[in-house]
Amino acid sequence: MYRVREAKLEDAGAIASVHVKSWLTTYGNIIKHEDLKQVISYERRKAQWEGILKSRTISRFIYVAETEDGEIVGFISGGKERSKKFPYDGEIYAIYILQEHQGKGLGGMLLNTFAITLKENGYQSVLVWVLTSNPSSKFYEYFGAQPVDADHITIGSGTYEETAYGWDHIDDLLNEFH
Repeated sequence: MYRVREAKLEDAGAIASVHVKSWLTTYGNIIKHEDLKQVISYERRKAQWEGILKSRTISRFIYVAETEDGEIVGFISGGKERSKKFPYDGEIYAIYILQEHQGKGLGGMLLNTFAITLKENGYQSVLVWVLTSNPSSKFYEYFGAQPVDADHITIGSGTYEETAYGWDHIDDLLNEFH
């Protein structure tokens, strides 16, 4: 059984661990090894998450998923849509779940909690960027997201294509859970 709760500052290390492990398992065959090495390290991610959790504003929401014994095995982070190029006001910045906990409904729990929070805070729509070659994009499609655009992102020294998926109405996403 899992539980989803709002992230706290003391969760930074566990969130960083999930972030790094998930990047390695998810992107190990998608992103060149030398590019991954340039951007992913536990120390860097821990410092990043400590900074984010210390300076949180109302426009950023972070939730963790934990096991019954309190082990953090996934997280979701997001808030305002950052590019201002699309007609979406909300954005999922990151959602990662340890590989051994995937496929158990945890992603849906995180996504539902996040969507409820966005709606409660006045958001109307949601966007998420996913590496185009990431098979996890099917997760978003399963919950009704539609491809919106594609662009290129630099990771390390490499350039990779990513696809934006969107829910035009947050209620469409929330209806997937009822």
